[in-house]
Amino acid sequence: MTETGLMEDEHTFAEQAEKHRHELRVHCYRMLGSYDDAEDMVQETFLRAWRKRADFEGRSSFRAWLYRIATNACIDDSRRPRRVLPHQLEPASYPAEALPARDDLPWLQPFPDVLLNRDDEPDAEVVRRETIELAFLLAIQHLPARQRAVLIFRDVLGWSAKETAELLDSTVASVNSALQRARPVLRDHLPERRTEWAPSSDPTADEQALLAKYMEAFERADPTALAALMHEDIRITMPPWPFWFSGRVDCLRSLVGNLRPDGESYRGEFQYLVVGVNRQPALASYLREPGERLYLPFGVGVFRIEDGLIAELTAFHTTDFGRFGLPDHLASA
Repeated sequence: MTETGLMEDEHTFAEQAEKHRHELRVHCYRMLGSYDDAEDMVQETFLRAWRKRADFEGRSSFRAWLYRIATNACIDDSRRPRRVLPHQLEPASYPAEALPARDDLPWLQPFPDVLLNRDDEPDAEVVRRETIELAFLLAIQHLPARQRAVLIFRDVLGWSAKETAELLDSTVASVNSALQRARPVLRDHLPERRTEWAPSSDPTADEQALLAKYMEAFERADPTALAALMHEDIRITMPPWPFWFSGRVDCLRSLVGNLRPDGESYRGEFQYLVVGVNRQPALASYLREPGERLYLPFGVGVFRIEDGLIAELTAFHTTDFGRFGLPDHLASA
């Protein structure tokens, strides 16, 4: 059946569209900075595509047509506030007492690598190579939606200026101009020691070894070992809590309180599993509260590692571990 022919049958249309679900989810996530919003936007894309199926004349590929609809849907949705992390909202601090979480703020959300490592889509290898790290996602949130789309298509997906212009109903000159304006903004909001971006890759053996040392330090309740893994100017954020820590002293203090039952922020005993998140080194944490038998999901920590040390830890509090391909509990030994 031709691509134009598939529009005549709802079942066939849905079957063909579904082949592109995962790459469209990644694209919408990059545009919106939210896993949940990206899920909703893919559904919206498929609904719009079915309603507008008569407009598809086969001049572009079915995939490009879906990207066009998804991108326009995300641009239409750009009235929502941009996704943020705590260090963008207030200065670093060490609160004298526990502060409440802020579920009313539009936090950037993590993306499970298990949804990138699929081989059942036409462009699975392209999706695996795409830039999706948190620093990049946070930086492009500063761009207007159309500039964000241009930068993604040109510098991430590698589409030509002509292809991008056709998709956005624009001109090559406008696309090139938008890209020239977007790149400096992106560089201004990348981490200090990161002035360029590159296709994502899985964590290296050295990064995985650092994660192992981090877990061992927690198991031994060894603050000296934890400190040895940190950059002097390390940053720790914990969305949805709005405060954040900067520098080895305060960041270490925020962690060591969880090491022993007499610690100032002790919640219980943690266990960790290595997990893939945003193509960065990451750990899923399970917490066994005092008196309980099971370790239950607590959060996902995503690490940015520079020069062999932890430069940033973004600890997302989330208990929906199913989307990361993780068990819903761990048993005590």
